[in-house]
Amino acid sequence: MTQPSSAGVESIHDVDPRDHVATALRDIVAGETLSLRGRSVLARADIPKGHKIAIQGAAAGHDVLKYGWPIGRATIDIAVGDHVHVHNVETKLSGVEDYVWTPSALAPVAAPTDRAFMGYRRRNGRVGTRNEIWVLCTVGCVANTARRIAEKANARFAGRTDGVFAFPHPFGCSQLGDDLSHTRKLIAALAGHPNAGGVLILGLGCENNQLKTLLDSAPDLDPARLRAFTTQMVDDELEDGLAAIEALIALAERDVREPCPVSDLVVGLKCGGSDGFSGVTANPLVGRIADKVSDAGGTPVLTEIPEIFGAEQMLLARAASQTVFDSAVRVVDDFKRYFIDNNQPIHENPSPGNIAGGITTLEEKSLGAVQKGGRSALVEVIRYGERVGPHGLTLLEAPGNDAVSSTALTAAGATVILFTTGRGTPLGFPAPTLKIASNSGLATRKPGWIDFDAGVVLSGQSMDDAADALMDLVVETASGKATKAELNGEREIAIWKSGVTL
Repeated sequence: MTQPSSAGVESIHDVDPRDHVATALRDIVAGETLSLRGRSVLARADIPKGHKIAIQGAAAGHDVLKYGWPIGRATIDIAVGDHVHVHNVETKLSGVEDYVWTPSALAPVAAPTDRAFMGYRRRNGRVGTRNEIWVLCTVGCVANTARRIAEKANARFAGRTDGVFAFPHPFGCSQLGDDLSHTRKLIAALAGHPNAGGVLILGLGCENNQLKTLLDSAPDLDPARLRAFTTQMVDDELEDGLAAIEALIALAERDVREPCPVSDLVVGLKCGGSDGFSGVTANPLVGRIADKVSDAGGTPVLTEIPEIFGAEQMLLARAASQTVFDSAVRVVDDFKRYFIDNNQPIHENPSPGNIAGGITTLEEKSLGAVQKGGRSALVEVIRYGERVGPHGLTLLEAPGNDAVSSTALTAAGATVILFTTGRGTPLGFPAPTLKIASNSGLATRKPGWIDFDAGVVLSGQSMDDAADALMDLVVETASGKATKAELNGEREIAIWKSGVTL
């Protein structure tokens, strides 16, 4: 049966005038006539919300464009009105590519912000958004010991700081090479995080990840704010741990928040459980925040290297120098070779949830994901476990896994993380993590998970107004407002496991 026409009501949305596809803003039924800026498109198939409808034809073997870039090639002829998805489009990604840097002048892309947040300025000049006590461990054998110490400390010393939090993990022994290095670097970097007013590190004593070697690898730690011991060498690790935490709390409870400019913010940029709206709403909205922070002299940090495959040219074109360009290319190529060396295709993405949400290829996912980095110049590239240096947009080496990459962002120095999602997740991480929904349905359905609804930009609110509101929330969060994940007690770390276990 022919459906009634909905011409005049825009139910689809495109991004770039060159695009072959538009995104369905609601479920569309075959036979509907749809309006897109005055032109009519007849739907030839049912199109689920968040999925793509062809607004231009594409012959088999030719590129299909979204965001003005190819998201893959058509496997069969695609006509206007067709549902465009995995049944008629395939990835073009296959291996390592050649890149050439072309210098270009990049003007500021966001209005400077004069906002300030209330933060904790540390001895080394870094600024925290929380004043917590962190309990870390060198090895998984004492992971539960760390957890028990934190639980007892919160009961015994409640209200004296922003809380005591343990971050257990299963690694630190029977590891070799990069695996052991990853574990050591991550724990050392977390130990120096400005959100921790004090840190207790527990060792066992016989592990590969020796406590002394870990501490020697992190010379920037504040010795006054650090306590560490090997549990094999003490009579009662719980009471020794509680005594150490009490001493750290005595220091931390004297810390006070003070006005700090946005230039002191380090903002992690992350997406998880993306859908067809992520690249239209939440990710470009977060890109506006990245630009505001960067133009104010702060440091936005983009990661998830496998989720820029197919969109790396957009990022590489913004490299501030040949050195930055070359470093970014090495990180991208190294990650592609990591897949190839393990006999895996580099396009083994998107996930089943992404596909159900309307994302067809890794190129499409990547083109949406890199928008979190805004349009500012890329000024630095750092490896996994390293900390940010100069102010400005930074690219961090880490995989796409939510917990692994968010932990890496925290270790790199992120004091707030902006996490966009179209499917939703309860996960939280050591740094306060704001969950930004790509669609209003998710925000309405999961108010206990979601901090901000980016779907408002599809229902009348301008991107500029939404960005101002989100920036206000970032400042409030940096000043102490709890995120939904914090309120839910969701705090996890995960370490990149990439090699052999003994």
